Amino acid sequence: MPIYEFACRTCGERFERLLPVRSEPPGCPACGARRARRLISLIGGLGRTSNGTSGARTPAAGGCGCGGACACGA
Repeated sequence: MPIYEFACRTCGERFERLLPVRSEPPGCPACGARRARRLISLIGGLGRTSNGTSGARTPAAGGCGCGGACACGA
């Protein structure tokens, strides 16, 4: 079952739920309203790209994982 993100149309509360794919939106945990809308979630790509290469990002330089883009001097 996937995890979905929701926002309540009544009070604005944002929450997540583990639900079957074709389920009705849940009630809001803050106000109880049945007016939640499903949000679009952005997921970091760690899979494969269309050309078969890894979608994970690796640092180009530097020892701190910043890729040498900051002024840390690593």
